[in-house]
Amino acid sequence: MKRKLLTGIALALLAVAPALRAVSAEMSPPIAAVAGSNVDSVGRGRELYVQYCSRCHGTDMVTAGNFAYDLRQFPRDAEKRFVQSVMHGKNGRMPPWGDLLSTGDVDALWAYVKTGARQ
Repeated sequence: MKRKLLTGIALALLAVAPALRAVSAEMSPPIAAVAGSNVDSVGRGRELYVQYCSRCHGTDMVTAGNFAYDLRQFPRDAEKRFVQSVMHGKNGRMPPWGDLLSTGDVDALWAYVKTGARQ
């Protein structure tokens, strides 16, 4: 019974995901509108995000309601906080990535996160 309920919930979430993404895209400014963004950095950041971050923070930063922070809501003026969290981890829930990611990688991730996945 519990398994059927969870399966039903998962299927319902999958069914509404495209509609949520479409609404989000309609409300989003183009990437050039994000102050200080560099298209190459954003592209590299997106690649890194898919590889390292999407497992917890979701595809295009759309979480499945899990424990991970909704990065679309991350304050755009908190780069230092972002770098600290990525490099050193956060509250024992987010692992530190400082051994795997370079400073340039984290800068690219920040460029992508600032877009709120709007590109």
